[in-house]
Amino acid sequence: MGAAKIKKGDSVVVLSGKDKGRTGTVQQVMPKDGKIIVEGINVAARHRKPSQENPQGGIDRFPAAMNISKVALADPKDGSPTRVRFEVKDGKKVRVAVKSGEVVND
Repeated sequence: MGAAKIKKGDSVVVLSGKDKGRTGTVQQVMPKDGKIIVEGINVAARHRKPSQENPQGGIDRFPAAMNISKVALADPKDGSPTRVRFEVKDGKKVRVAVKSGEVVND
């Protein structure tokens, strides 16, 4: 399989949907499903009835998975969405932001 353009811990910008324009940190990437989970983005709510473990009940909020094509890496320089290319620097393959030419934290 090829190298991952978006990895866990990256800062990403949402390109479409209800959270368009918001920025968050990647919590999990599921390349086989083409899905991604971003902290604080695409938050789903589950209404829970009171139970033995949770006698209070209430609403559980958690970030739901979204399609990886809906996010782009945030440029390290100015935070705008950018694509990624790969270069070999000092004998190591690194990810480089197309817009600014900055090396993405690897």
